[in-house]
Amino acid sequence: MANNSKIRIGKSEIGVETPVYIIAEMSANHNQNFDQAVQLIKAAKEAGADAIKLQTYTPDTITIDCDNGCFRIGKGTIWEGKNLYELYKEAYTPWEWQPKLKEIANGLGMDLFSTPFDKTAVDFLQKMDVPAYKIASFELVDIPLIQYVAKAGKPIIMSTGMATLAEIDEAVTTAIEAGCQEIALLKCTSAYPAPYEEMNLRTICHMAERYGVPIGLSDHTLGIAVPVAAVTLGACIVEKHFCLSRAIPGPDSAFSLEPHELAAMVEAIRAAEKSLGKVAYDITKRENASRVFRRSLFVVKDVNAGDEFTAENVRSIRPGSGLPPKYFACIIGSHASQDIPRGTPLIRQFIENPPFQDNLKGEKQNNE
Repeated sequence: MANNSKIRIGKSEIGVETPVYIIAEMSANHNQNFDQAVQLIKAAKEAGADAIKLQTYTPDTITIDCDNGCFRIGKGTIWEGKNLYELYKEAYTPWEWQPKLKEIANGLGMDLFSTPFDKTAVDFLQKMDVPAYKIASFELVDIPLIQYVAKAGKPIIMSTGMATLAEIDEAVTTAIEAGCQEIALLKCTSAYPAPYEEMNLRTICHMAERYGVPIGLSDHTLGIAVPVAAVTLGACIVEKHFCLSRAIPGPDSAFSLEPHELAAMVEAIRAAEKSLGKVAYDITKRENASRVFRRSLFVVKDVNAGDEFTAENVRSIRPGSGLPPKYFACIIGSHASQDIPRGTPLIRQFIENPPFQDNLKGEKQNNE
């Protein structure tokens, strides 16, 4: 649909054949403490993340202060029973921090961008000159917001949690028609934490084929297995919430990684992406050194010139210095062209007038 298989954020080119772009989502894990936010950025850098992501809203830009039933969170999440306004008041990142945090992240060689939740947040982030925008899963259906973000002229990453295929189509089409030329989509399951059996990671492959843009994962599962699995299916972006410690209470800490876990995830992703390689059936350099441990045909009892080869004096054993085992049946009943001591690799020259010479033509043996 979009047919732009790569995007660029800061100095990073993001696509299937480039290193996975790893986003550490700070969210509310600063607990309204600026120094803790700075510690989170430094911890993410040390763990190997490429970018820090914030969320730009206030309680008043995302909801209203009202306590009727519509504004109280029902069952099924870790925030059950809370009032929306009070939750966002607890969770939001003060706007005056954000330019300072961007400066700190950039100084460490990391990108920093954010999720805007209304037009005032977009305008604020434009002044900050963020390198990209994120559309949260919950805002994927806010078509006017996507239009406004797209007009800002920066790459857009959109999470797709809860969205139908038609809703994703509409969001992508909206962004393109509003002028966005660089789009990435993140497979997401908007449950906190998300159960493994609801992740449906194979959707990543379908999204890549359907939309022709970089596809990634916004992950809310516990642990690091799911992001690594996503990378093997083609995810080229991984976004994960992280905190300094889950022992520090906070709105998002229960499903966030601690710094050592984030580092383990980055290491596992880097190993996974190296292992993907290419479609190849050739023998690698290190495999070639192991070929000696293959089975091959050996003379296992002393044989004199003219003796018949039998199942008693020829066997398929390791190492791989003789003829391949596939010739065993052809050789049985043939005769030795010379004396052959026990433990000698059986090669073509040791077979007297082999009627299967053509069958062996072209076989390359170590001892020939």
